Amino acid sequence: MWSEIENRHTSGCYPKRPLTLVRGEGVWVWDDAGRRYLDCTSGQGVALIGHAHPAVAAAVAQQAATLITCPEIFYNDRRAALLARLTGLAPAGLTRAFLCNSGTEAVEAALKFARLLTGRPGIIAMQRGFHGRTFGSLSATWEPKYREPFEPLLPGFKHVPYDNLDALAASLDDQTAAVIVEPVQGEGGARPPSPGYLASVQTLCQHVGALLIVDEVQTGFGRTGRWFGCQHDGVTPDLMALGKGIAGGVPMGATLLHERFGPLPAGSHGSTFGGNPLACAAALATLDVLEQGDLPGQAAVQGAYLLEQLQTRVAPLPVVRQVRGHGLLVGIELRTRVTPYLQSLQALGVLALPAGPTVLRLLPPLVMTPAELDQAVDAVAAALGGD
Repeated sequence: MWSEIENRHTSGCYPKRPLTLVRGEGVWVWDDAGRRYLDCTSGQGVALIGHAHPAVAAAVAQQAATLITCPEIFYNDRRAALLARLTGLAPAGLTRAFLCNSGTEAVEAALKFARLLTGRPGIIAMQRGFHGRTFGSLSATWEPKYREPFEPLLPGFKHVPYDNLDALAASLDDQTAAVIVEPVQGEGGARPPSPGYLASVQTLCQHVGALLIVDEVQTGFGRTGRWFGCQHDGVTPDLMALGKGIAGGVPMGATLLHERFGPLPAGSHGSTFGGNPLACAAALATLDVLEQGDLPGQAAVQGAYLLEQLQTRVAPLPVVRQVRGHGLLVGIELRTRVTPYLQSLQALGVLALPAGPTVLRLLPPLVMTPAELDQAVDAVAAALGGD
């Protein structure tokens, strides 16, 4: 019934799976028939601390009864507390933040700020990179099927191969405002770069006076086993885009700026809902849960365990080309299209994501236990034709 109503009235932009989810708790979600599924999508990477976490639910309820909206033309207690907390957790030097409502908005802001701060037009992004679907972030996104229906996109964007420093060096010049890069490519196939890659990208940027934008929308807040993916290379970017799990499922994004830029000119950007007290209260509760449980550290341990199990039980299967990942962002590259295997996995009670046409992506909540990860591996092995 609910699917029929959605199909009658929705825009049609989303490819729908034949599944109506109505409830979530921790790492589990339930459909309208009462069947339970292990959610290895985290709601596309959002439910870092699981679904319907009591701390987030309580914070949202309390704030909703106090003050829901307050634009940034006024000060607000929850916003101030979040700004202090967020910049305190970020790599040293990222002391200012623009708050918005999603990851693509955070990327849009970073691109605008880079042009504003440098006075240059050029942006270099990576092949296979994904940064969002609004016009600026789509211009930085590489995948032709996302781009071509909307061309011409914004001018000034170039794409170079990921993890290829020579190609990047050859493309940088005195008109480059910024390089935008993911610490691990998520949508592009769950691809980690070589160790030291981000640090070398930063050095190349500094040589020509370009800024480094690190897109941590999917990798931020513990997903890779550190608070932020750039910390694996000891990098503090000039600008950092955040989103997805920042507020425990409540829509939110943020763009962090290095302190050397000082405050931006008033009126240079804005967002009516950005930094609203409801989202800020949810984010504060989420950061509490992440920090008190050392969930970034747990993601490093659990991610290593998950990769080990997949390498042992899944990588040898004939349909599998490669298993790779970082922390709890894992990709299983297949020798064929992934969609039928996602359907088989769903029938076995586990939800997963694609990452391109041939990669099965696992983005489990950071609170998933080893026993639950074992259950996911069992199902993946069965779906891919193993034991």
